Amino acid sequence: MFRNQYDTDVTTWSPAGRLFQVEYAMEAVKQGSAAIGLRSKSHVVLASVNKANSELSSHQKKIFKVDDHIGVAIAGLTADGRVLSRYLRSECINYSFVYESPLPVGRLVVQLSDKAQVCTQRSWKRPYGVGLLVAGLDESGAHLYYNCPSGNYFEYQAFAIGSRSQAAKTYLERKFDKFANFSSEELVKDALFAIKETLQGEKLTSSICTIAVVGINEPFHIIDQQTLQQLIESLEIRDEVAEQSADMQEDDRSPAVAPMET
Repeated sequence: MFRNQYDTDVTTWSPAGRLFQVEYAMEAVKQGSAAIGLRSKSHVVLASVNKANSELSSHQKKIFKVDDHIGVAIAGLTADGRVLSRYLRSECINYSFVYESPLPVGRLVVQLSDKAQVCTQRSWKRPYGVGLLVAGLDESGAHLYYNCPSGNYFEYQAFAIGSRSQAAKTYLERKFDKFANFSSEELVKDALFAIKETLQGEKLTSSICTIAVVGINEPFHIIDQQTLQQLIESLEIRDEVAEQSADMQEDDRSPAVAPMET
């Protein structure tokens, strides 16, 4: 493996002004299983791909409930994601105990980003190798944030992180302008289509994906496998019907061949 004199310490800058340890942590996010988030005015949907290390093992959990109004999906090192999700849960509990009200989503994301940024300026620490999609609902509406290992955070209408996430981003970029007025059911369907884009031909089933929803009058919850499988099967039926109708239209447009004269 290639090494240089500037990548052994997170506090050592390269002549080009780069922190290689931070970039390595961001690369770990790209190598993790895909996670997707979609937001409307009233709901946020999180989706993740469940990948097991082998056929004999179970997959690791990628979506975590933080509070009734907040949840996170992770891509990267799952152990780091569990540590940060426990931190978020603790901050929500403390805020609720002191102020007797839910913690605003934006404030929680700022605290998470500050915690991640400290790890980029301490020689005895390393950056967290995990990216988090934070979905939540507060008085200002529904929110979807992406928290980066560098300590940066961004708010999105829809976003995807992890392995083969570019295919999902391309799908979301075509559709996101319609998401604002979508219901939770419509967001879930688009989340499934985006997940399907990352599988590269692999069959989509409820066992290899997880979907969670939070919104108005709908506390954060993970959709059970049976309901999710029914949704997937209904979408597959629609795809087949659409393909059949498209084939029929092509047949109608094809020119008729005149019989040969004998």
